[in-house]
Amino acid sequence: MEALDLARWQFGVTTVYHYLFVPLTIGLSVIVASLQTAWYRTGRHEYLQATKFFGKLFLINFAMGVVTGIVQEFQFGMNWSEYSRFVGDVFGAPLAMEALLAFFLESTFIGLWIFGWDKLPRGVHLACIWAAAIGTNLSAYFILAANAWMRHPVGFEINEETGRAQLNDIWAVLSNDQAWSTYLHVVAGAFIAAGLFVVAVSAFKLMRSRFHGDGGTPGDVPHPGESELFRKTLRTGMVVTLLAGLLVSVSGHHQAQLMADYEPMKLAGAEALWEDEDGAGFSLFAVGDIVDGRNHVNVQIPYLLSFLATDTLDGNVQGINDVQERYETEFGPGDYQPNIPVLYWSFRLMIGLGMTGVALAAAGLWLTRGGRLPNRRWMYRAAILALPAALSANLFGWVLTEMGRQPWTVVGELLTAVSVSPGVTLGEVAFSLSVFTLVYGVLAVVEAGLLWRYVKAGPSHVVPHLDDDADDEDRDAPVPAFVY
Repeated sequence: MEALDLARWQFGVTTVYHYLFVPLTIGLSVIVASLQTAWYRTGRHEYLQATKFFGKLFLINFAMGVVTGIVQEFQFGMNWSEYSRFVGDVFGAPLAMEALLAFFLESTFIGLWIFGWDKLPRGVHLACIWAAAIGTNLSAYFILAANAWMRHPVGFEINEETGRAQLNDIWAVLSNDQAWSTYLHVVAGAFIAAGLFVVAVSAFKLMRSRFHGDGGTPGDVPHPGESELFRKTLRTGMVVTLLAGLLVSVSGHHQAQLMADYEPMKLAGAEALWEDEDGAGFSLFAVGDIVDGRNHVNVQIPYLLSFLATDTLDGNVQGINDVQERYETEFGPGDYQPNIPVLYWSFRLMIGLGMTGVALAAAGLWLTRGGRLPNRRWMYRAAILALPAALSANLFGWVLTEMGRQPWTVVGELLTAVSVSPGVTLGEVAFSLSVFTLVYGVLAVVEAGLLWRYVKAGPSHVVPHLDDDADDEDRDAPVPAFVY
């Protein structure tokens, strides 16, 4: 094993861990802002409870995302100095915009939102959470634009004296078709995860309320008013998930077309397609031989891959063996194949787990129509399990994206093998990887403990329930924004 191998493992571990928090931050910021907007317009007590309850869960997740994101950036200088030297002039612009504009907007207005509940006018306070949500999504765009440049480098030239990529068109980087298409796909996936987070929390609270007599904890009886509150947030999360599922399908189709144009090896690897083929089918299950470059078993949906990649049933899709030959001619001898089994199964797990969550949301909307709630415990458990499925789908999507680019860090320009820091030893990387793993393990326990504590406490922990003897008119009456 070399330092390069462990450096790749370390970057992969820290990135995957960090990305557990990113989709929830992106989606929950908008969901919380929407709940507060509903409270602002109606004054209904339940919307205030939902805003503060899910807002607290959002803030816990946001804080963890910031901490883990900072560690991730340090690695560019620690383990990947040659990569940083090559791309620094290009990456500097979008990442500076992310820090100075988007993250500043996000963090500043989150602070105002946290501490402004009893100090700011209602409209100004509402604007703060929307500004934070906009900043969160702007931050995602700038980071994804930098990442997209690695898969489709544009707007630069190579300085012959220094061997570095130099930016000459920032607009080309920001308007890169890989950037906006990836943004739509990633954000749609984030809203699926965030929507199912709301669904999972709501389902857990409803299950405890409806089945408290069967396994509930004495002294921890949910308030009767929680059922209607969480039925509404349950449906809200399902609507968000379903709409995001439609967007992720459309954006995923466009992503496949971009892969066919800019990263044919990734698309071929994700489908275990070994030879160029007209009218290629979409593989459902395959068993193959990587050494011989062929499949022994391949169950397919005819013509679907060609349609996804070219919008035609008989379109040509490039195969692994043929792309390898073309790359050897263009870039010289070498192995240009990524890890085919990882790509193949990551692609299927991304689609399968993500669409399972979307299907559950559609079924849930039907089961909860007209004030209904399911009366089977397993239905609530299925809703809870949809959250880890959605998060896993997001992670498998990034495994596909990053490992599908191999052996390049910048496609066609810089190989991963020459991107690692030349002065870093195997022992040093092993030490930092061990420390990061230990610290991240502790942070995971802290995160899980905080979320469990506040989810279990419920909305009454942040906003007291109305009195049990309050009549319907009192429950529907608008509540004041603040107590002066």
